[in-house]
Amino acid sequence: MLKNFDKNQNYYKFYKRKNIPIVFIHGVGLDHEMWFPQVRSFKYNSILVYDLLGHGKTPLRKKTVKFEDFSNQLNDLLKYLNINKINLVGFSFGSLVALNFTKRFQKKVNKLVLISSVYKRNNLEKNNVRERYKKAKNNIPISNLALNRWLSSNFIKLNPKVKKYILKTLNKNEEDHSNFLKCYRLFSYFKDYTTQLKKIKTPSLILTGTKDQGSTVKMSQNLSNELINSQFIKIKNAKHLCSIEYSSNVNMIIKQYLRT
Repeated sequence: MLKNFDKNQNYYKFYKRKNIPIVFIHGVGLDHEMWFPQVRSFKYNSILVYDLLGHGKTPLRKKTVKFEDFSNQLNDLLKYLNINKINLVGFSFGSLVALNFTKRFQKKVNKLVLISSVYKRNNLEKNNVRERYKKAKNNIPISNLALNRWLSSNFIKLNPKVKKYILKTLNKNEEDHSNFLKCYRLFSYFKDYTTQLKKIKTPSLILTGTKDQGSTVKMSQNLSNELINSQFIKIKNAKHLCSIEYSSNVNMIIKQYLRT
């Protein structure tokens, strides 16, 4: 495993093997460590995990950010590591980064997997996520609310290490509050890539949990309908962080998809 900072101070871990690397992009407020079930499960694949701008160990020095900044970050990292082709997996905010990257650098993406993404939020859904952003902006703690929105109470009870990781990581955002808010605002006020989606021909897989209130089944179904070459699979009973709570199911689905 290679782990280090690239020339732009992007922190990464690269598990290099003899196949197309799978790049995993984490969600807002988290870091590359959220992919621990995937790193363990995909041990025979080349894997790249990294910290997005303003997350984990990667700095963010811009006053405002756009999704192009995040896709440029990934593109620069791939150049640094001499990677020309990838399978790309994004979670939540990371799925929007993955979409932005794919529409801009389509030739570099072999297959695309979007987990718990958002698309065509209705007015209530827009208001809900923007209310959460406002709470964060006003220093109202949102970590425990996020934890219970993302994972089932039974899973939280039985997995104290996962609970500790999520709360610890989310609470770090209070230390770097300004950068977290820049990214959270971008996510909260995201405008759909409706016209650009039709231009994405990359084979795509859309996954979301049936109990995910922020990235609903309807959103994912609509997104899959817009993408020319895509399929949609529901993760039964899962909330937002299905990649952790239902990792065995999610990993099996992704492995099968990448083999076809």
